[in-house]
Amino acid sequence: MEKIIDIEDRIPTLREKRRKRTNKKFIFLITLFFITLFLLLYFQSPYSDLKTIQIKGANLVDENVYIEQSKLEVGQSMWSFREKEIEENLKTLDWVKNIEVNKKWLTSVEIKIEEWQKVAYISEQNVFYPILENGVIFKESSTTAPINAPIFLSFEDSELRKKLLKELADLKPTVSALISQINATPTESDPYAITLFMNDGYEVRAEITSLAEKLNYYPSIVAQIENAGEFEKGIIDIEVGTYYRSYTKEYAYKYSDDLDITNADEMIEVNASTTDNNADTDEKEVLADE
Repeated sequence: MEKIIDIEDRIPTLREKRRKRTNKKFIFLITLFFITLFLLLYFQSPYSDLKTIQIKGANLVDENVYIEQSKLEVGQSMWSFREKEIEENLKTLDWVKNIEVNKKWLTSVEIKIEEWQKVAYISEQNVFYPILENGVIFKESSTTAPINAPIFLSFEDSELRKKLLKELADLKPTVSALISQINATPTESDPYAITLFMNDGYEVRAEITSLAEKLNYYPSIVAQIENAGEFEKGIIDIEVGTYYRSYTKEYAYKYSDDLDITNADEMIEVNASTTDNNADTDEKEVLADE
């Protein structure tokens, strides 16, 4: 037989459950009230203001340039701007490669800058300006010391500069470091012709479109020339094939009407081998063009 519980016996239990539900609602409402109050006081107080702007990676220009471009100001509310807006503002700078903006804690903003690197110099009105990786001529004031990079002369065409920079990026660092100056020397038949002046005293005549492919063998070419016996600094032509002519013979030919360029002893063909630069000496032979 089931036990029958009187309703009067259940009343204390029901009252206790009701009291607990009421307490939970009250605690929730009180908590919500204090959170709302805290947020209101926080947004109205100086504790929600931007106090520090940290710039990391600024080398080409002063940090203040980035702060001004970001349009951030110390004292403004931390919640009055979005990180993406700041990134878009800074990406309009030609020398900026990448930007990352983050809010730190409740009063600080960190801006990480990745700049395009300086890879060359160009002369304009007797002033040398750095050329960046993306082909932009950087004319802003620089906070860094000059770099060891080639000088470009007569490269007014921006597309031509970009093609050349792309080729230079594919050069081995040891070869790239040997270049002192690059002159644009286009002709009607070859608009991409250039002349390079090397730090070791040689002059190289090349074409932009095949520069990296051929100039990467420069140490091997020079080794062949200098291992052939008596040699003199001169001109290395890698436009079509690989040829070498000493300065004496080059300028003797240039200023003499009687000298024939087809003479065998005037030009030397160099074997631009694809083997390693440390190949045996007998593989670095200079062949006379007969």
